[in-house]
Amino acid sequence: MRIPFKLSNGLAVAILSCSLVPLAARAADDDGAKLRAAVDQAIRPIMAEYDVPGLAVAVTIDGRTRFFNYGVASKEKNTPVSEHTLFELGSVSKTLVATLATYAQVLGKLSLDDHPGKYMPELKGSAIDQASLLDLGTYTAGGLPLQFPDEISDAKMVGYFQQWKPDAAPGVQRRYSNPSIGLLGYITGVALNSDFADAMQGGLFPKLGLKESYLRVPEGAMASYAWGYNKENRPIRMNPGVLATQAYGVRSSSADMIRFVQANIAPERLDASVRRAIEATHVGYFKVGTMVQGLGWEQYRYPVSLANLLAGNSSRISGEANPAQRLTATPATPGAILFNKTGATGGFSSYVAFVPEKKIGVVLLANKFFPGPARIKAVHAILEQL
Repeated sequence: MRIPFKLSNGLAVAILSCSLVPLAARAADDDGAKLRAAVDQAIRPIMAEYDVPGLAVAVTIDGRTRFFNYGVASKEKNTPVSEHTLFELGSVSKTLVATLATYAQVLGKLSLDDHPGKYMPELKGSAIDQASLLDLGTYTAGGLPLQFPDEISDAKMVGYFQQWKPDAAPGVQRRYSNPSIGLLGYITGVALNSDFADAMQGGLFPKLGLKESYLRVPEGAMASYAWGYNKENRPIRMNPGVLATQAYGVRSSSADMIRFVQANIAPERLDASVRRAIEATHVGYFKVGTMVQGLGWEQYRYPVSLANLLAGNSSRISGEANPAQRLTATPATPGAILFNKTGATGGFSSYVAFVPEKKIGVVLLANKFFPGPARIKAVHAILEQL
């Protein structure tokens, strides 16, 4: 549009602004519609194929958040899923356990180079005491199993570790293990002179800005706690188990988990001690196949092919002992890194992935177990659109 010279600069600017704002709004609407279409295309087929009652997706792009909610949190009450619905995170909890451990290290309460016997004298001289706390957090203690044997109770936990016999020296192989990182969580509570759940829920969560994350769901939040559903579509929730709280016990919402992702993408916004704790969980320690094992998070050079992401999250990697190559130093990061973690309980599924350099991340939470590869394919497709 031609603006007469006699008009003031202020009026000219106003006229130009009026013409530009609708264009910017339309562009934003177009981007939002494209993202909605991409998420729908990734999620709706999964819900249909695996009969998933409810699913929440949260996306962050350059610090902006979008929520996409599907289905119901309770089939019996027909409660719709929202970004405030609580889901069982399963092993995604390990990323928070690792952050509490590194936070305790920043505070000078423990060192990842320490050994279990320093905090649990009853383990001094045992095989597990040959492993470091870092070995426990990276599943490289020497062959601890995925789960405790069925006959082990809370009262027998210490005795189990006293009698445990390794398959390999610490740092030689990586075998994914709830007892391994569970023991790290337990020791972290001891080092902080606190009950683990109190240290996490009353200490770390508030510092991360998490307001809807719990190890013990209070009565006032129970209405937001989704029911999980098993293969027979019966409602279930997680049963207590030995070190379950320390290994896979967090319940959280997509709103809180995307805040946690944003804290990992831009930790400089946090208190210095928490920032240093998060940065410590981004260090890669062991190369295992296509994946680099850190504390809690698993890493890949980005962009990463779907094939490599699936290989790094395969049952061979999660269910078997794999050779682990110790990295002598953190890579100089000439490129971007994708961090990810899968999780599940008997009635819930989760997957989180983010790329700090690109300032993008995705959280997926569902109230039914369905295979990890389907979760990874869906989130990978969404990330490709970002």
